[in-house]
This record gives sequence, structure tokens and C-alpha cells, in this order.
Amino acid sequence: MRSVTRLLAASLILAMPATAQDSTRNGDVAPRRVPFGVGELLEYDVKFNLVPWNVGRGSMEVFKLDTIRGREAWHTVLSIRGGIPGYRVNDRFESWIDTRTLSSLRYVQDIHDGPYNARRHFEIFPDKRLFQQDSQPLAESVENPLDEGSFLFFLRTIPLTVGLDTSFSNYFRPERNPVRIRVIRKDTIRVPAGRFPAIVVQPMIANSKIFSEGGHAEVWLSDDDNRIMLQMKSKLSFGSLSLYLKSFRPAPTTPAPAAKTDRPPTPGR
Repeated sequence: MRSVTRLLAASLILAMPATAQDSTRNGDVAPRRVPFGVGELLEYDVKFNLVPWNVGRGSMEVFKLDTIRGREAWHTVLSIRGGIPGYRVNDRFESWIDTRTLSSLRYVQDIHDGPYNARRHFEIFPDKRLFQQDSQPLAESVENPLDEGSFLFFLRTIPLTVGLDTSFSNYFRPERNPVRIRVIRKDTIRVPAGRFPAIVVQPMIANSKIFSEGGHAEVWLSDDDNRIMLQMKSKLSFGSLSLYLKSFRPAPTTPAPAAKTDRPPTPGR
């Protein structure tokens, strides 16, 4: 079930030593115009093809505005809770995303998957192209770094047209680059939150069980200016895992996506 958490984290790092502090300020750059904001909340049903019931619930939220080393940042939270008999999951992933550059500034993982437990804290320094995990030495990063969670928000800000096949080298751990994005088709789907026009994206990330080059995962984003994640399906070595949007609360500054009102197709198409 650890792959379930990577789904939401495909994720959304505390006090750092003074020698690692990033003194650069970004006050002279205007905040980016984006289709999300504080108060946005998406909730999901999580299903596994080997059992006929929901195996958990997930959420993605823009929790609040924060300040990291003098930079204004969105504090976003991805979480998942659930599991199957004998194996429970309770995971939380947090990202702090610079409102002006969309770069990751901090990333925290709190993972409880069956017997596996881990907490990892990353401080990320975009201007220095460095990151620090917990109390380990500083390590090389990349320009305009992103983690899994912030990449999902970044994806919502770029043009997506059918046939697009492009790569990004922004993942904050260089050895996991490039991240490849293919836009493969348009669709109309029904999820518990309603029926929506969608654009289907296939992400591929090195060393990812769900989004690997050899696997097959598809993400349905709303085909409108919001680009919210409506559905995700991934074929894994032990079965198929799916997320379905259950509810969506837009930020006060953004409109809700328009659901279709005509007769819907089969649920979970």
C-alpha cells in the first residue's frame, strides 16, 4: 500500500541550521497567477481492484499562506488514510511552494504504511540549487525545484494540448529527472463529484512505482482553467489502483469547475 501514498504524493520539508539559510528575498517579483488558492480542498475515494469496496480516502488542500526564509509560500497538504484488512495507511505530505516562482521551499513526509514508518524533512534552497534532508549535509539540487506535491500544482499552470510530449528537469533530487509528461486524449468522465470534461495526462517519473516508464498510469484533469485532478488510474504489479474525486471546494478566488448535466456515462469509466 506504500504505492497508494505515492499516488497522492503522484506529494506534498523545520528549523534549519543557520549555515543553510537562504537569505535571498523575492519581494520584487509579483505573485504568479494560478488556478488555485488558499481554501481549495479536493477529497477522493481510493479503490483497489482486488476488493469491491473503497480502501481509503485522500485529500489535497491549499491549507494557508506561510513565510519561509522571507518568501511567501502556499502551504499545501496531501493526505491518505485507509487500507485493507491487516494493512493500514495513515500518511501526510506537506509542501511549501513559493507564490512567485512555484519552486519548492520545504517538503515534509510523515508516512505510516503497515509496519513501515518514516518522517523526512527537506529544506530546499532554489537560489543555491541545494537541499538538506533532516540534519544531513547539504546536497545538490536543481533550478526551480519541485517535489511530487508541488509538481501536481505546477502541472495545473502550464498549457496542455493533446499530443504534447515534453520533459521537465525540475525534480529537486537530480537523479530522478527527467519527468516526462504526455497529453494523450480528451474524455468525459463521471466521478462521485459529478460528470466533467477532462484532459488525460500520462506522467512518467524515474524510480516511481506508479509513474515509471514501464508502468501505465493516467491522470484525468478537468478540461477548464482549474485543471483539478478528477481521477487517476495506475496499473501496478499487484493490481490496479484508482482515485475518484468525491468533493471539491474551490478557493474563494477561483470558480468551481462546471459539471455536465446531461445523462452521464458509466461511473468510473
